[in-house]
Amino acid sequence: MLLLPKLVTTAWLAAHLADPHLVILHVGRPDTYGQHIPGAVHTDLTQLSVNPWPSTDTASLMVEMLPPEVLRARLESYGIDDHSTIIVYAADDRAVTSATRTVFTLRVAGLGAHAALLDGGLGAWSAEKRPLTDAVPHPASGHITATPQASLVVDAAWVASHLNKPGIVVVDARNREFYDGRQQSEARRGHIPSAQSLPFEVMFDTTGKLKSPAEIKALFRAVGATPGDTILAYCHIGMRATAVIFAADQVGYPVRLYDGSFQDWSKRTEYPVVDPSSR
Repeated sequence: MLLLPKLVTTAWLAAHLADPHLVILHVGRPDTYGQHIPGAVHTDLTQLSVNPWPSTDTASLMVEMLPPEVLRARLESYGIDDHSTIIVYAADDRAVTSATRTVFTLRVAGLGAHAALLDGGLGAWSAEKRPLTDAVPHPASGHITATPQASLVVDAAWVASHLNKPGIVVVDARNREFYDGRQQSEARRGHIPSAQSLPFEVMFDTTGKLKSPAEIKALFRAVGATPGDTILAYCHIGMRATAVIFAADQVGYPVRLYDGSFQDWSKRTEYPVVDPSSR
């Protein structure tokens, strides 16, 4: 396995395209896969989550983590094994949070040390006139023995028991109007008590690349995080929050994802919400 940073540049990927242990995951809608990075295997959240968004099953939670054994088999089908180096990229701007969700999913599967995100995604690669292909790879199935890291994903009871605890910073990755209760997309308006607003978009610059470590640290300091604090992130359904988690991990914060996110919390009337719009 290559020595791998968590975020790789297009130059890094171009220099390692011929590595026999490299697995590249193209994350996006099927219609984005016509021209892709050579060797890339297509995937999306229909493959890597339970009840993927968008869904007609509105009674169930969307975009939940697959059971460990199902997830392992799905990843093995992409040719991933214990020796793989896995590079994930977003097919377009709309797939950024699907890509960070995929990186986080690999981490939950125990493959975090093997996985990285391509900074800027396919857009950055294409802008530099790097090679593209329509050839579809058919990798042999891999074999994964890594131990899943289930503790990275928490539920509503865990969140409720950790609100206002020292060392836990709850971050709402939705747009501010949902946090404030001015718009509603779940059962109730507002946000989880003590949560700080940090929309995922602020983690990226205008080119779609992740901001510098200094800029990211400043964003987390602004919501009250200090070094060593755990960032507990949520959003609507557990996608946007993974972009915040990816950024937090880049600068050394321990992280947790509330996978059910506000779709779950807002339905649980035993738990309070803060709705600034009702004041």
